[in-house]
Amino acid sequence: MSRATDISPLSVLLSRVDAVTDGQPPTGSFATGFPSLDKMLGGGVRRGDLIVLGGDVASGKSALALAFAIRASMGGTRVAFLTAEMAVERVLERVIAIEARARIDELRLGTLDEATRAQAGAVALKLREHLPIIDGIAEGGVEALSTIVSELPDIDLLIVDSMSALASGELGIDDDTADVVRRLKQLAMTAGIALLVTAPLPNLAARADRRPALDDFGGRGCIKQHADVVLGLFRQDMYEPARDIAGATELLVLKNRNGPTGYVDLYFYAQWMRFEDMLDPDR
Repeated sequence: MSRATDISPLSVLLSRVDAVTDGQPPTGSFATGFPSLDKMLGGGVRRGDLIVLGGDVASGKSALALAFAIRASMGGTRVAFLTAEMAVERVLERVIAIEARARIDELRLGTLDEATRAQAGAVALKLREHLPIIDGIAEGGVEALSTIVSELPDIDLLIVDSMSALASGELGIDDDTADVVRRLKQLAMTAGIALLVTAPLPNLAARADRRPALDDFGGRGCIKQHADVVLGLFRQDMYEPARDIAGATELLVLKNRNGPTGYVDLYFYAQWMRFEDMLDPDR
């Protein structure tokens, strides 16, 4: 084959670079809907990448992961959100609460005021065309997850809440985590999807600085080694409720294989289970 007609991987890459230079979104990247994070990640999460989101118990990992799913889906990304933490109906309640800025207890009891009720109805209508696939996680670990992925319509982003639901329980916590991480990374690459999984970090409260660090994720260093992006969620008001810092949240980018590390400022509205980007709060 002549050089003139050879479509090499390098040629494809250069075409993508030219497209981005012309203002088009990066090929194979999917925006999370949080602009500060997407900027740091070079446009969003990418096909073949494993993203791990960790934080203390009750820090809002599930809520933030669900917010990623909602915003990415509304942006045109094909998203599946699989949970072992909540029933599907509870997840849908959270979706409406997050997007309508409604309290979940009032949503359940039917005590919303007229304005919020109208907003919830508008959100439900808008989500009919853009709702992520939401389902539970079947037993069987990553192997069962692989089967689910193969049976889903073509998806771009898979979000799994949480990693502990995929462990076999046969190897001990660290070895189980290491095995799950290796399998998840392989699944992301084989299926050609971006795969985000949440991870509990229950030992943060025992030290002075509770900000997550890479070593907190355990798994004998496998998360540090195999994950492409590692995110740590930190809400200081969990530990110092007396201070006037309610809602202030740091999302730490602890590892970013293809770009810088650092943090972005978010704000958490606990009554709605809603996170917002401090630099773009009115999405």
